[in-house]
Amino acid sequence: MLDIHVLISGGGPVGLAASLLLSQHGVRSLLVERHPSTALTPKARGINARTMEVFRQCGIDTAVRDAGLQEGRLGLIVWTETLAGKEIERRVPGRATEKNMAATPVKNCLCAQDDLEPVIRRFAEAAEPATLRFNTELTSFSQRPGAVKGLLTDRTTGVETPFAARYLIAAEGAQSRVRRALAVNMTGTEKVYDSVNILFHADLTQWVEHRPAALYFVEQQDLRGTFLTINGRDRWGFLIHSVKQYGWQPKDFTPEFCAELIRKAVGVPDLAVSVLGVSPWEASAIVADQYRVGNVFLAGDAAHEMPPTGGFGLNTGVQDVHNLAWKIAAVLRGKADEKLLDSYHAERQPLGRIITQNALANALSMGRNVRQSNVLPRREFLNEQGLIFGASYQSMAVVPDGTPPVAVGDPVTDYVPSARPGSRAPHVWLMRGNEQISTIDLFGPYFVLLAGRDGDAWRRAAQGIATSSPPLMAFTIGKDGDLVDVDGNWHDAYGVDADGAVLVRPDGHVAWRSRSGAPNPAEVLRAALDCVFGRMPAIA
Repeated sequence: MLDIHVLISGGGPVGLAASLLLSQHGVRSLLVERHPSTALTPKARGINARTMEVFRQCGIDTAVRDAGLQEGRLGLIVWTETLAGKEIERRVPGRATEKNMAATPVKNCLCAQDDLEPVIRRFAEAAEPATLRFNTELTSFSQRPGAVKGLLTDRTTGVETPFAARYLIAAEGAQSRVRRALAVNMTGTEKVYDSVNILFHADLTQWVEHRPAALYFVEQQDLRGTFLTINGRDRWGFLIHSVKQYGWQPKDFTPEFCAELIRKAVGVPDLAVSVLGVSPWEASAIVADQYRVGNVFLAGDAAHEMPPTGGFGLNTGVQDVHNLAWKIAAVLRGKADEKLLDSYHAERQPLGRIITQNALANALSMGRNVRQSNVLPRREFLNEQGLIFGASYQSMAVVPDGTPPVAVGDPVTDYVPSARPGSRAPHVWLMRGNEQISTIDLFGPYFVLLAGRDGDAWRRAAQGIATSSPPLMAFTIGKDGDLVDVDGNWHDAYGVDADGAVLVRPDGHVAWRSRSGAPNPAEVLRAALDCVFGRMPAIA
């Protein structure tokens, strides 16, 4: 009998990230994946800046970037009649503007999933106390108070191994067997449109090197498709939209037929094309009405299936487990009440709905479900800065401070940095000795207290609490503090006075804030932590 803290079913980016994050918190997990290894096809490619912040926290951002497309090989979105012919329009994505890029210390990254997964796997396998088993499938499970029990089956030998785990994370993708076994309802719109992905080799350099882009849309009356940049030279994806509208069926997409469609889209009849794989699929926009069922948690595509327009699927899934891992660790350590785990659904499910709805809106605005050429997307497409950075949670794991939500013109496109409890703690450049760091770099598998330049009482209170409570680090920010605010931006960005303080969760979201000092900082801070961990009623 295997006895583990957390079983992770599914070894894609979400499951692998869950394994790595749990290890950072010292949680013993076992990841099982039914396939013999990581992904063989590119699948998802775009890693947004918020997910790169998560990878930076995990210490893998440089390795991910090295595995992806070289920086500078992107920057545009291009529409053409043919790749070699008339250009219709080109845009710089809103995410790439100078203002939006200033919101984070990192840049987004294009790294195809078959290049990304081996990177995360390498780090996850090296991390203690995680174990990863490929060619292994969760074949049955049942729940009882405080435990999930079931069988794991080795797909090579057929050997069955019983297991007992405190919790199960289902990261198995859109066809999750765990979700189906739990009879979790998915709400939204299924089968919005059908598509075919074609992976191929062809040298397209002469038509793309002068306009490096992540996406090249081809708009013809009898063919609408998208060239998906993988290495920017000779490895590409070609995505054909609304296949049924043309009277085509999946069986029609032979290598020869695919090569002819690619030549037509490029506009070069004699182009040398080698088709490597063909994947038909249908896009849905559906979200689970429960992210937690007892001791089981749904994450990634098991919890939300969305069209790829905007590139939110993989990113939302990785951020799901970033939210979940520290909560599981806190409960397993006995520092938090079990009800803290309910905040996973409370925080991530409403956001999952909003993101899925916007991914669908992107797709429909581009005519993905109709046979119609020259359909340009809505202005929000690839300009969803508010969705990427602007999430503001409301749950028992957030202590309100009585301030109103930050006013934004458009919550999809606009992001206004704020340290209001529930928000992502803003990026501000600081100096630590001779080293420039971001506030983002301070967050990891622990809580962080950031106090103003006159907030040493808060820091001392935190240091006293840290000996008996969850891992807690504390810093003062000012000319003579632990960290120096050279540009003088931190107090305004975090909305505190010189003697105020902010408590940041391990997932980088603000848990509590005090604009100014308090006569009994240790008592106030302890009460805030008790509230976050469900050890007392919310602070009024």
